[in-house]
Amino acid sequence: MPISFSTTSSALLAQAATGGDPSGGTLAGSGALAAGGNVLAAGGGAAEGLSGFSAWTVTIMETLGPLGVGFLVFLDNIFPPIPSELVLPLAGFTSSQGQLNIVAAIICATLGSLIGAIVLWALGKWIGIERIARIAVKMPLVDVDDVHKTVDWFDRHGDKAVFFGRMIPIFRSLISIPAGMRDMRLLKFTLLTTAGSAIWNTILIVAGFYLGENWAIVETYAGYFQKIVIVAVIVLVIVWILLKVRKRRRKKAAGADVTENDHIEPGEFDS
Repeated sequence: MPISFSTTSSALLAQAATGGDPSGGTLAGSGALAAGGNVLAAGGGAAEGLSGFSAWTVTIMETLGPLGVGFLVFLDNIFPPIPSELVLPLAGFTSSQGQLNIVAAIICATLGSLIGAIVLWALGKWIGIERIARIAVKMPLVDVDDVHKTVDWFDRHGDKAVFFGRMIPIFRSLISIPAGMRDMRLLKFTLLTTAGSAIWNTILIVAGFYLGENWAIVETYAGYFQKIVIVAVIVLVIVWILLKVRKRRRKKAAGADVTENDHIEPGEFDS
């Protein structure tokens, strides 16, 4: 999303450069237009030419500095519709305009990620696995065995899930909740989350910094990645549903009770 000036501003600059005659002095007018454009860009800040959420995001960063980056990334963790795929490249772009220190932006973004993740970890710990399991087994096609398989998977791969999950759209925030449910030690969770978040934040902020006004390229390709993840999740859910429906039909044909395995015993998921 390159920054540009309005037609009216360009016309006024050109007219001023030609002594009031907008039709003459083409070469001189072009030079003055370029110089005037640089002056406007410098005076207007990195938000000049942006609109909507992008302009609001850059304004927050310019007003609060690196803390603004951390605040926005924290919101991204708690409220995923605020996308880090947009916020982080914009932080890099704002740094390239001299409005932010890029190292401070990366540090604050990582702190924002960590604080948001800890909030969700605490939420998962408060909810607990048994409470979620009791709700899950009341849902169509879900039974206790499914919950046990999910819990066992997280117990085996939880460290990798938390680390790599910080770099995957959708899962970036959600992975903190099961970590809390399974009572992952806060120190381990903090280290894994910080490492994964630092990598993700650095890649997107540095990319936005070097792309400058073309920062939106990062958002575009990150958007492709997010779409791939969403499609993969949808496909996996559809396959799981089809397999569960087939399994239940076989049980019914054999005369088995398909609702017999939906009771959660106290302490059933204690490790």
